[in-house]
Amino acid sequence: MSGRAGGGIGGARAALEGGQLLLVEDSDTQALQIRRALERHGFQVERAASAEAALERLNGPLPDLVISDYHLPGMSGGDLARALRLNMRTRTIPVLILTEAAEPGAEREGLQSGADAYVPKSAEEALIVLRIRALLRQSTGSVAVDRTAPSPGVAGLADGVGLFHRAVVLLVRGRGQSAGDPGEPRPLEALLRRDGHEVESTEGPAAALAALTAAAGRAVDCVVVDLLAVSFDGIAFCGHLEAMRQRGRAAGGTDPKPPSWRILGLGHGDRHGTDPLTARAYLAGIDDVVSEAAGPEAVALRIRIVVRAKLLQDETARIETDLQQRQAATDRAREEAAANAAQAALAGALAAANAELAQANERLREAQGKLVQAAKMASLGELVAGIAHEINNPLAFILAHQATVERLLGQLAALPGLDSEPAAPRLSRARDRVGAMSLGLKRIQNLVLNLRKFSRIDESEHQSVDVPDAIETVLTLLTHKLGTGITVTRRYDAPPELLCQPALLNQVIMNIVGNAADALNAQADDEPAAAPGIVEIRTGAADGFYAITISDNGPGVPDALRERVFEPFFTTKPVGAGTGLGLAIAYSVVQAHGGAILLDAAPGGGARFTVSVPHATSPGAPA
Repeated sequence: MSGRAGGGIGGARAALEGGQLLLVEDSDTQALQIRRALERHGFQVERAASAEAALERLNGPLPDLVISDYHLPGMSGGDLARALRLNMRTRTIPVLILTEAAEPGAEREGLQSGADAYVPKSAEEALIVLRIRALLRQSTGSVAVDRTAPSPGVAGLADGVGLFHRAVVLLVRGRGQSAGDPGEPRPLEALLRRDGHEVESTEGPAAALAALTAAAGRAVDCVVVDLLAVSFDGIAFCGHLEAMRQRGRAAGGTDPKPPSWRILGLGHGDRHGTDPLTARAYLAGIDDVVSEAAGPEAVALRIRIVVRAKLLQDETARIETDLQQRQAATDRAREEAAANAAQAALAGALAAANAELAQANERLREAQGKLVQAAKMASLGELVAGIAHEINNPLAFILAHQATVERLLGQLAALPGLDSEPAAPRLSRARDRVGAMSLGLKRIQNLVLNLRKFSRIDESEHQSVDVPDAIETVLTLLTHKLGTGITVTRRYDAPPELLCQPALLNQVIMNIVGNAADALNAQADDEPAAAPGIVEIRTGAADGFYAITISDNGPGVPDALRERVFEPFFTTKPVGAGTGLGLAIAYSVVQAHGGAILLDAAPGGGARFTVSVPHATSPGAPA
């Protein structure tokens, strides 16, 4: 691309600024040169090194225009243009062919393959930019197509629109009849009719405007203006046609058939050079300029290319309109079906109103019961916390004085004269009573500790807990229940650390192990010959969860009752032997930790509880 710029570039930039361009060029040097030249004029350029890479790129958002070298490795630029025209999604993208080849027929071959324009790389930069803007003007003036959406596929055309359309070409002459018999057809008109076009020839702008605005006439697809006319200013007339076209586009939906003709000018000289007439024509809004000296065949070829691009855009517009109409019809049908379904649903709802009201009342009663239970649990927690606090203060006072009394009794026993009757037996009994008091006070102290854990007044925040140590602490507190007839086995396969609330973890383990001990003791009372009781505790970690499994070889839980054991105040123990809150509290605690608790049958025939919580060892660690 030449680095020279013509005087009309400023006007061209004002006519159309920007645009997404895809440059297909295998030479890194030439690609960089072309890209920098285009970016200087406000274009956004993306480069592909081959036609195959360009086709892969076109699977994404589409550019506004494709600029391709004709000679590429693999597929040529003509093959690329042909591939674009065969795809519904890319068929309307303008294609500009650049080449250094000067062999005869290269331009014709490129245009016939589907390209919209053919410009040598040696052409002036100004003319190449004008040519690009003219192609973009044609593209943006056509129907708006969503180039980020997939291809709409095959669809029928709207009613009243034919599947095939003969292009209408209007020739605007201004130099009178050419040499020869006035009745003899001009060579260009003959070639256009041979291509299947409808051709109308007029003399001067007045006749041309009359043909364009005729109410009964067919829409004109291409207007060919003689830029060298002697009876009128061809470029000014092209500007007038462009103004009419722009007004029609601005009218939007108010005009059912806005003017969308293409404007082609017949000039002279090399259309790829710096001909001032060519530059003025492009700035006036013309879509293409062809040299009359190139001959009727070349002119007919250019008209054929311009008409082909216009008809492709019109067809895309018709298909898009048809799809929108079909979608609108489908939406209306869906709305009607939805309305009918809504009426049917309303009738069914009215018929089932009484049943739904009864169910709502039942759910209300259930919710009320749950609220009462929740209030009981809250009140119980406050009561337990208060009792523990009130007992703890005098207990500490008694324990302190008990130790003092025990020490004083020891000192008394060492005094002379107290080892004889009747002081010695009385002193021994007093020391025994003080020892019994100490044992009772320790039991009260343990009870207060358990009450404090139950009420969760301490250690309410998540902490890193040594799970085996916590389990051993609970087993120590439950020694009075486990006794010597129940064996506890441990298997700690999981890492010891777990992030949780320590008091709540102790509460869950204590409730489950305590229930297992109660069940085994009751079984031993009812069946003295039964096997010794065994409680097995295991830990494991898998899939981001920490699992604690507690199983026993007791009588187990019947299948019919497994769904109810976690309900508040439900118990299978005799009246007065249990409150029915232990497993309910355990269930709520595990849920608060984001975990789950499951009950099934143990391999030994008893019950097996599996507690699973997200495994984390510190507040910042992922679960």
